[in-house]
Amino acid sequence: MKSITVTEADSGQRVDRFICKTFDRLPKSLMFKEIRKKNIKVNKKRCSPEQILNTGDELTLYLNDDVLHIKEKYYDFMRASTDLDIIYEDNNILLLNKKVGVLCHPDGRDYIDNLVARVKRYLYEKGEWLPEKSSFTPALANRIDRNTGGIVIAAKNSKALKSLGDSIKERKTEKIYLTVVHGKMPKSEEVLTAFWSKDEHKNIVNITDRNEIGTKKIITKYRVIDFNGSASLLEVELLTGRTHQIRAHLAHIGHPLFGDGKYGKEQGRYRQALYSYKIIFHFENDNFLHYLDGKEFSAKNIKLLDDYKKGKYI
Repeated sequence: MKSITVTEADSGQRVDRFICKTFDRLPKSLMFKEIRKKNIKVNKKRCSPEQILNTGDELTLYLNDDVLHIKEKYYDFMRASTDLDIIYEDNNILLLNKKVGVLCHPDGRDYIDNLVARVKRYLYEKGEWLPEKSSFTPALANRIDRNTGGIVIAAKNSKALKSLGDSIKERKTEKIYLTVVHGKMPKSEEVLTAFWSKDEHKNIVNITDRNEIGTKKIITKYRVIDFNGSASLLEVELLTGRTHQIRAHLAHIGHPLFGDGKYGKEQGRYRQALYSYKIIFHFENDNFLHYLDGKEFSAKNIKLLDDYKKGKYI
C-alpha cells in the first residue's frame, strides 16, 4: 500500500495519467482493473480513471509493493547552463528572453544544454520543483527556432501549461516581433494576406497570392519603425501562425530578412534578423491565469536593435 499527496505542480491531471507517470512497474491493465475494484482511491473514496486531481488530494493504492515502484529520474538537466534571462516570474510561469543560438528543446546534437533544461535546473536549485516528488515536469508553452531570439513562456505546473496552451492555440496570446528587412517597405504599415503551403521533406514553405489546393491563408501585419537607406526595421504581428510565416511572407513581397539563408539573399546564412520581443496576455476571468489578463511584457537587451543602431544592416 502507498499513499501520495497531490502537490500544486501535479494538480489538474487525470488519475490514470498521474499514476502512469509516477509508477513504472504498474501495468495499465492492472491499474484500470484495480480502479474498478476500488483498490485505488482518492481521499478514501472511489475514483475513476478520468477524475481530475486537485492540490492536497490523497491518492491511495492498496496494491502489492512490487508494482508500486516510483520511477527513478535522472538529472541530466544539472549539466545545463545556469544562464537564464528572466523577464517575469510568478508561482505559475516564467517569461524568458531566449538568446539567438540557444535551442528550446534537445536535439540529437545538443541534448544537454537547452532552454527547457536550464529552466529545470533553475527551479530544482530553488527548491521549487523536486522531480522525485512531482510527476509534472516544467515545460515550455511555446518555442522559437534556434536562430531566432525572443520571449519563451515556461509553465511551472500542469494547470498553467494547459491555460497557456489553450490561449496560444486560440490565438489569444499576442506575440509581436522585431525584424530587419532589405529595402524600403511600400507603406508605413500594412496588413498582408497570402496563401501558405509547406514542403515537409525539404522543411521549406511556399507563399502564393492565389488560394490553391493545399494552401492555407496567412495574415501578417507590419509597422515600419525606421529606415536607414537600405534596411527597414519593422514591428510584425502574426494574425495567423504558420511555420516560417514572417520570413517567407516578407520575402514573397520582395523584402527578405537580413541573414535569412533559406528565404533571403544570404545563401548559407541562418542568423535571420528576427526577435519575438513583446507578448500580451488575454485570459477570461475564470481562467487559471486570469491575473495576467491585459499584461504586456517586453524583452530588453535585444542584440538585433543594437546591431541596427550600429549600422550593421546595410
